[in-house]
Amino acid sequence: MAPRNLSHVTEFILVGVSDLPELQVPLFFVFLIIYLLTAAGNLGIIILTTVDSCLQTPMYFFLRHLAVINFGNSTVIAPKMLVNFLVSKKTTLYYECATQLGGFLVFIVAEIFMLAVMAYDRYVAICNPLLYMVVVSRRVCLLLVSLTYFYGFCTAIVVSSCVFSVSYCSSKKINHFYCDNVPLLALSCSDTYLPETVVFISAATNLFFSMSIVLVSYFNIVLSILRIRSSEGRKKAFSTCASHMMAVTVFYGTLLFMYLQPQTNHSLDTDKMASVFYTLVIPMLNPMIYSLRNKDVKAALKRFTTNPCDSFKSL
Repeated sequence: MAPRNLSHVTEFILVGVSDLPELQVPLFFVFLIIYLLTAAGNLGIIILTTVDSCLQTPMYFFLRHLAVINFGNSTVIAPKMLVNFLVSKKTTLYYECATQLGGFLVFIVAEIFMLAVMAYDRYVAICNPLLYMVVVSRRVCLLLVSLTYFYGFCTAIVVSSCVFSVSYCSSKKINHFYCDNVPLLALSCSDTYLPETVVFISAATNLFFSMSIVLVSYFNIVLSILRIRSSEGRKKAFSTCASHMMAVTVFYGTLLFMYLQPQTNHSLDTDKMASVFYTLVIPMLNPMIYSLRNKDVKAALKRFTTNPCDSFKSL
């Protein structure tokens, strides 16, 4: 007789941000506001950078796709999370859970490398301004964005397939507010060495290469800015990458906080709080970071709100 396969569960239970009944409704409204601000901000960036003729440079092309990624990532997580605040049975179907994990991985990996692409774009703009439109041509922009999405999709297929290749038995309570790698593998009743290794190598590789691109790009940017003799020139050069530097610092700072904690202090509850930040809070903050510190975006928003028809006619 063939060995009996350990049973697959048909559904999981998501513990959520908190399991305290008195916090469910307040948390629902807090995260509803966060999601609505995220949707409004990122959709606003997508619309402005699409319709305004002054925002048709490579920098705003990449910003548009960062907004698409941020909106996609929060939309994969937030709706299910919001529903679970209001229901007593916080279940998610097995394949629904797998789909959510895959969607999350597509967007989070795409965001990691989109930030690296944007750092490279700022490097070329500041260090080689005369060759900027040649080096970062429309074709190159499309290629970089396509590769970012494609790599995110491939990573999602490989990692989520490994995570759901193990057996899940009686325990089905996920100590998280969405289906994520680590809390899922903690429930497995079979050997998790291979999927844990794949998850670790994937995360470490992605962080190493993307951060290397960002650090090398900004090292050269700082050197170029220091060579500029006039204080006005240095200020102008710095202002072109200040928003991106802020977004990168917040995003990578959160990820490094998660992955570089001592094992003795590490817990799934800590992971949950960090996950709230990079899946929901950062996508809400990015449109503010890139618009409040950017004269072009503020001017485009003013033109759009004053006479939106002119923006569409200029395309």
